Amino acid sequence: MTNKKEGLLSEERFKGPIWNILGLAFLAFIIVSQVNSAGRGKEDQSSAIDAESAVVAMEEVLPKDGVILPVVWGSIGKEMVEKGVIDAEKFESIYAGRGGLSEEEKALLYGEANGNIKITPENAGVILNLTWAFGLSNKNPVLEGGPMMDPRYGGAGEFASTGGWSISRGDAMEHYSKYQFVVLTKEEQELVERVSKNIYRPCCGNSTYFPDCNHGMAMLGLLELLASNGATEEEMYQIALAVNSYWFPETYLTIEKYFQKRGVTWSQVDAKEVLGELYSSGAGYQQVLSDVEPVKIQGGGSCGV
Repeated sequence: MTNKKEGLLSEERFKGPIWNILGLAFLAFIIVSQVNSAGRGKEDQSSAIDAESAVVAMEEVLPKDGVILPVVWGSIGKEMVEKGVIDAEKFESIYAGRGGLSEEEKALLYGEANGNIKITPENAGVILNLTWAFGLSNKNPVLEGGPMMDPRYGGAGEFASTGGWSISRGDAMEHYSKYQFVVLTKEEQELVERVSKNIYRPCCGNSTYFPDCNHGMAMLGLLELLASNGATEEEMYQIALAVNSYWFPETYLTIEKYFQKRGVTWSQVDAKEVLGELYSSGAGYQQVLSDVEPVKIQGGGSCGV
């Protein structure tokens, strides 16, 4: 016969471990819940920090209010229209489907007393096409004696920067390196050539010295304008980086992310280094992408008008 006291002791022995287990399980649940909650809090905080960093990066790389370029445009647009480098009707028809040209943009095309060019996220495409037209048509040794004229390419007219310029009067090559809209001194020309050999674009592997696409030809034109307006070599690189960023926004926001990962802010980067083959060429940018995820936004120029 089982002793009642022994029975009670047996019952206590049975109940003890169960309640201990249940108690520990409940405690573990509370701890896990708190850890998960803390984790979610950290994730939310991290997301907020990432979002804030993205906003800061956007404003540093692509200032919404734009960048004033140390380039006086004057009547260059009007002169290009008069020479037929730009067929104004064709030019305007392109932008009619994109919301039309603003009054400021029309002034760049038709005006006679334009001041400094201001590039913004909204007008970057117009500035690209205007400087493309200028780079194509302004007489320059880079176009006449550089890689564009290499016989192995079958003539300068075979490139996207020439054959792709479809909004001139007549064939684009009729205007190739033909007009002296801006005449450079020997020193200014040497500066343009030196800088152009170190400015790349992510759509290909060529430097601005070989302007075989619209971005390259536009950058060549911009460098000529900068040199003629007295810009220093350092200023030319700084402006070129700002302009390239508006023309290739995703590329340079991603490159900014790459440097940020290494503790370098956009204001601290060396513009010459960033514009060089290591980061801004097609192959260089692919190396950047192997280290960071690309930033995705709307916008950015294509290799056509």
